[in-house]
Amino acid sequence: MGDNGITVLVVEDETLVRLDMVFALEDQGFTVHQAADADEAIEVLNTHIEIRLMFTDIDMPGSMDGLKLAAAVRDRWPPIRIIVTSGHRHLSDELLPVEGRFFAKPYDTSIA
Repeated sequence: MGDNGITVLVVEDETLVRLDMVFALEDQGFTVHQAADADEAIEVLNTHIEIRLMFTDIDMPGSMDGLKLAAAVRDRWPPIRIIVTSGHRHLSDELLPVEGRFFAKPYDTSIA
C-alpha cells in the first residue's frame, strides 16, 4: 500500500500486540511510531509533531495508564485523534475521558 499521509502512534506494552498493530497500520499506508508506555509515548509525541492519531492501550505500567495518557494528549496536542483499547475493560465511546473511540481486544486487523 502507498503512503496515505497520516502518522499514527501505537502505545502498547505487550510487544507482540504492538507489533501486530504497527504492521497492520503500515500495510494500510500509515506512517507508524510506537511506544511501550505513556512516558515513551510523550517522548515520541514531543519529537514527531506530524502525529495525528494515537492508538493506546488502557492498562500499561509506568507513570500513567492509557486513559490518563489520552487526557494528557487531549490537553497538550488537541489535534491528535485518540483510540483507546483494552482486553480487560469495556467502555463505550461516551464514557471515555476524551473525545475518541474505544476498541475492545482482541481486534481483527484483517478488516480493511
